Amino acid sequence: MILDDTHYDVLIVGSGAGGGTLAGTLAAAGRRVLLLERGGALPLADQNVADADLFRKDRYHPDERWFGPDGDPFPPQTTYALGGNSKIWGAVLQRMREDDFRSHPLQEAPSQPWPWDYGELAPYYERAEQLYRVHGRSGDDPTEPTRASAYPQEPRALEPFLEQLGQALQRHGCRPYRLPLSWSDDPEDPTGDAELYGIKAARAAGSARVCSDARVLRLHVNPSGREVRGVEAMVKGEIWLFRADLVVLAAGAINTPAILLRSASSLHPRGLGNGSDQVGRNLMQLQLTSILQLARDPNSGRFARSFGINDFYWGDRNVSYPLGHVQSAGGVLQDALFAESPPVLSLVSRLMPDVGLERLASRSVAWWAMSEVHPDPHNKVWVRGDQIHINYLANNREAHDRLVYRWIDTLKAVEKDPETRVVRSAPVHPRGEAPISVVGYACGTCRMGSDPTSSVVDGNGRSHELDNLYVADASVFPSCPAVGPALTVIANSLRLADHLLRDRLEGPSVPGVATV
Repeated sequence: MILDDTHYDVLIVGSGAGGGTLAGTLAAAGRRVLLLERGGALPLADQNVADADLFRKDRYHPDERWFGPDGDPFPPQTTYALGGNSKIWGAVLQRMREDDFRSHPLQEAPSQPWPWDYGELAPYYERAEQLYRVHGRSGDDPTEPTRASAYPQEPRALEPFLEQLGQALQRHGCRPYRLPLSWSDDPEDPTGDAELYGIKAARAAGSARVCSDARVLRLHVNPSGREVRGVEAMVKGEIWLFRADLVVLAAGAINTPAILLRSASSLHPRGLGNGSDQVGRNLMQLQLTSILQLARDPNSGRFARSFGINDFYWGDRNVSYPLGHVQSAGGVLQDALFAESPPVLSLVSRLMPDVGLERLASRSVAWWAMSEVHPDPHNKVWVRGDQIHINYLANNREAHDRLVYRWIDTLKAVEKDPETRVVRSAPVHPRGEAPISVVGYACGTCRMGSDPTSSVVDGNGRSHELDNLYVADASVFPSCPAVGPALTVIANSLRLADHLLRDRLEGPSVPGVATV
């Protein structure tokens, strides 16, 4: 084992939306930061795939297998790279609604409240939108939460056929709005992500060390069991031990609890910080169903996500419980999530030549129906040795099915409209649910709360049982919003940075350390 001589103010595990943002903010404030990332730099060619090859290769599946509820192994769609899963996200960054932070009735059971309300996070949402250069337009979404100012950037131009499709939706009672998207000015790397807006800032500050190809194995505690004293990691084939005053896990809703569970010892026999037996439990996977619509004329198949529809977010004319959110997918040849779970292309794409797949994709318009779920302690992540196991049974199913059929009814009405000339009627609208391998929207496995017997971390993300251990990813979410977690993860990381700088990292900043 190699002992690192440097003692850091903060050691962060994971460089995605949570860890990358936190590293950049703390480093900019002059704190000595070590960022450990399991992967390396993702080649530019793999970041902006926009062709049939997206369906051909398991580009975004690491060389490992997790085990599902049936005990069978599966390759997860997760990205070990600088920037984490933000390297393949659709770059849609939406705020949770005010009521998402409160308990509200779902179809099967009430959602769980957060330890603080929307007002606590609102200023950090604004900072997050500024930092990630979010392009959007306020005032069009009927469920939009209150905001102090407009989006920092105007929406990007739509392809003409999408403009016409938006107008058709309006004619049939929908209120589509432009999805807020993170965007950069680089035409070769247009999607904003945590590497661009987090890690780049950390490197520029000069007080951060970014260590790639570093897989964290376990955390070691002091004799009292109240502090993390060492972080053990495999770095380029060698075992290293790193030390820091504060340790922050931001490895995602699957790997963060896995690290804690692997760190079991005589002082923490059920896993580190797991006296409540809640580490890994309450896994929530946003319900995602893709729906295909036929385009009348060919499109490029290469465009960003465009519209969101929240007309059914809190219910519809028949029910008073929430149904969820609908958004247009990106171009079929550009949406990595759609490539993971296409309804009819999953088998066909493996057999069809590229030219045929291009033609099929160019005649399609894809949509995502997205519904929240409620926490269930039986839905969990657990480990056996080095192997990750996931037990998961989706809930809130009836609400999601209602959303899917309500949206298909809307699409049919649009297609029958003689003024609509960009899509055409079809006997069926092929659809398919995202499989368990899609974990980019997972949350809840280290949930925050004020009661140490029913939660893992407090309202600031600090472990109830360890004084210097924090969690800064979607695993802290007590509930699962239908709009996706990314912006909330970023905003909460900015909030955590303020807390650490104010209450845990007092004193002057330190000289820079080398980055690698």
